[in-house]
Amino acid sequence: MADEEVQRVFDALDEVERIADPEARSRAQAQITAQTRERSARWNAERGELAHRMQAEGESVRGIARRLGIKPSTVQDLLRGYKGSGKDRPPAEGRGTTE
Repeated sequence: MADEEVQRVFDALDEVERIADPEARSRAQAQITAQTRERSARWNAERGELAHRMQAEGESVRGIARRLGIKPSTVQDLLRGYKGSGKDRPPAEGRGTTE
């Protein structure tokens, strides 16, 4: 059932891309983008909580990744509380700023 719901979302996005009027298409895309940003933060937090719960139950990082359909590195980021494009990650040792 979840796969069908995801496909319906993709189908709806395809319909937006087929809007003939470029201004109407752009307005629709802007609305979707704004909502996606808000939802993404909530969904990422939810996924992080789930990853922590699965880890507490003894599931490995690879097992969590397989069950959630994401990369093991993404699971590690979730468990470490990292988000975004690397802005929350500490610099790797030896790669810090030069002084």
